[in-house]
Formats: sequence, structure tokens, C-alpha cells
Amino acid sequence: MMGLGVVGGGLGVAEWLCRQGAEITITDLRDKKTLSPSLKKLSRYPIKYILGQHRAIDFKNADLIIKNPAVPSESPYLKIARRNKVPILNDIELFQERWPGKIIALTGTKGKSTTAHLIYHILKQAQRPVYLAGNIGQTPLSFLRPHNCPKDIMILELSSFQLENIFIQPDFALITNIFPDHLNRHKTMSKYTAIKANIFKNQRSDQIAVLNYDNKISRQLASQTPSKLIFFSTQIATRPSSCHMLFTVKNNKIIIFDKKSVRVLCSLDKIKLLGQHNLENILAAVAVAHLAGVKQSAIQKAINDFTGVANRLELVRTINKVKYYNDTTATNPGATLVALNALGKRKNIVLIAGGADKNLKFDELATKIKKTCRQIIMLSGTATSKFIQALKKIKYPNKNITEFNNFNKAVIFAKKSAKPGDIILLSPGCASFGMFQNEFDRGRQFVKIVKKL
Repeated sequence: MMGLGVVGGGLGVAEWLCRQGAEITITDLRDKKTLSPSLKKLSRYPIKYILGQHRAIDFKNADLIIKNPAVPSESPYLKIARRNKVPILNDIELFQERWPGKIIALTGTKGKSTTAHLIYHILKQAQRPVYLAGNIGQTPLSFLRPHNCPKDIMILELSSFQLENIFIQPDFALITNIFPDHLNRHKTMSKYTAIKANIFKNQRSDQIAVLNYDNKISRQLASQTPSKLIFFSTQIATRPSSCHMLFTVKNNKIIIFDKKSVRVLCSLDKIKLLGQHNLENILAAVAVAHLAGVKQSAIQKAINDFTGVANRLELVRTINKVKYYNDTTATNPGATLVALNALGKRKNIVLIAGGADKNLKFDELATKIKKTCRQIIMLSGTATSKFIQALKKIKYPNKNITEFNNFNKAVIFAKKSAKPGDIILLSPGCASFGMFQNEFDRGRQFVKIVKKL
């Protein structure tokens, strides 16, 4: 196993391999102290560890290499494995070979977690045997059991890191949208887009691809789908001839256009999710659920009572008429832009942003910040100076920008800066590395600090 990590996915893979009787070597560049949460949980298994380094010999002599998604495919150690004809897989491929049921796989730059959880919620409401795994710190291998059957459904939320060089053939492939992200890893938008398209490129003609018509890059991928093409859109009211079916919105209702009819599926009058982006997420989830055979009544009840996912525009608390939102998974400028569109009705936002660089641009976000945020609190990181430069370029007031390398002090300063009716929003627009282990650690710390205020 190349890369164990501390989020939980690698831990689950190691446990599953041990249960199969595999002789495992785990190699990770991080040290024992950093990996201690995962190492403690694996202490009962006879695993060999190579920590703080990788060794060429381990990649020559293995029967199989399981690659952690964080490891880039150009790694010189993986090249050694390829030269020695050692197969390289990830846990998603291992799982797919052994799963007897259906697979719903989804990806996207934004919205994939909310959409994945909503599909799961709808299928649960319909009393289907459904599971959720992937880019949520949970390997799908954990759900493999002798009693799994063809009726079981696995929802896989997949990142671009997980889709790199993968062979996957899901029954339903969904792309929520594609915007610039992870260019520090993938280098170009065309490469990033091609990796996202891996989710449907090996599908059969009887399988289904669901794409966002309103997102230009997603729409352009439609011609590459070998499967049945379904669009969802909040903007168009007629079915494009290229697709089998369109899910759209009219008079606050979800409407289905197919080749034979136009019909109302459900109402949006009682939904609890905020923002235009969540309307797209609901459409995407409803489309997949309907195509998977879920009844209209179960879909309606589920979308009415779904309140969202932790760390994604999560309302943590209201103190003295100031609302605190945790949007830590906004790790790119586009995601923060979405949050500001959802919440920024006037210049009422105190934004906590900044962090590690992903080779992305902040110009469009800076323009939106000028319209919606009266105070910016920057967290120190490799992207922060570039972010501040974008704000200065559009003459955002210097006095309204403050930088902190202490998260607790940053949140306390935000509290002092806010007035009744304001919103304090953690939506960094950047990766978390440096001050935090990952974006979830950043979110946990924010919630902990806010609950003590």
C-alpha cells in the first residue's frame, strides 16, 4: 500500500486487505507520529511499515500495489512498478470487481458531496439497501460482505485524484459540474477535465450518464458519452435532441422532458437547502433517484427534509444576531464564489479565507468579495499573498484585510468585526495544508472555536 493517510480511507483498505489474508507492506512519506491515529487502529494486524520514505525494492517485489489517491501517477516509484510489470490499482477498482449490485458514481468540482448524500437520503427514504463511500474518508471495500446481492446499491463520491488512470464502469455516472481546480496536480484544465470524464468513458450503452447542461465544460463532454445521456438544467425549458431525458425547473417544480412526454415530478416549495448551486444539486440527485426507480412520493419527502451536509454552508450557530457558517470544503475560488452568491444579499459578510495554493486565479472571486464582504480575514498560506494581490488590484480597501497565522485569533477577530445581521463565513477558497491536517480538520477547529464563543 502506497500511502496510508489519516482521513480514514487508507485505514479501511488496510483492514480489508488484512481480512483477506494479504501480506501487507505499507509505505508512507509521513512519520510515525503524524500517522499515529491510523497506526493505533491497525496495531492488531501483522503489517510491515516503511515510514518517512519509499524504497525502490518494495515496488519491484510486490504482487499488487494499492495507490492512495494523494499519490500522483507520475511518481518515480510507480514507474519502477510499471517497469517490473507490477499491477497498480486503487480501492475503487478492487471493490468494483467484487460488488454484485449497482454502482452510482459521481464527481464534480463542486456539489458532489451534497449530491451524493442527497441521493443516499432519497434511496434510504425509499427503503433501498444503499451504501455511501469514496471521497468521504470511507473505502467501499468496508461494505463487502458475503450476503451482498444484486439489489444492493453503492454510491461512490469520487475526486479527480481517485479517477486518475481508473477503469470504472458504473451503472449511473454523474458529473455535477467542472470548474478550474487542482491545477497544482493536474497542470492543465484539459487534463483535469479528461480525468473527470473517466467516470463515464468505459460505460456500456445500456448504462446512464447524467450531466449538467448549465455548466459549459460538462455540456461539452456530452458527445463523449458511450451511454444513455441525461441532462439536468435550471435554465432551459426544452429537451436538447442529443439527450434521452431532461430534468429542469419550472414554477418551482421539477419537470421531466423525455421523447414522449412532459410531466411534473415534484415540488421545490419546501426544500431547506440554500442557493442556486443547491438547486442544481437537488436536480442531479432527483434525476439519478428517478432513473433508479424511486417513487415520486419518496423523492418528494426526502428533498423536503434534507438539511445538507456538515462542512458545506453549514450553519453552526447564531450569536447576538450574527450567523456563523462553516464552508471549509470550499477549497477553490469557485466554491467560495458559490457561497457568496448564496449568502451575500448585501455587504454583510465577514469572510475567513486564504490558505494553500492550488495554482488557481482569484480575480473573479475578488470582484464578488468587493460587493458582498466588508471584512476579509486571511489565514496565512502559500496562496494568501496572491489572493490579497487580486483584492488590491480591484481596490478592495486595505484596512478591511487582516492576516492571521493563528486560527483561534482569526475567529475571535471575526466576532469583534461583525455587527447584528452579519454573517461570519469560513469559506477559504484555498487548500488547507500548512495550518491544518486537511479541510475537515479546519472545519472541526472552526466549529469547536465557534461553540466556545
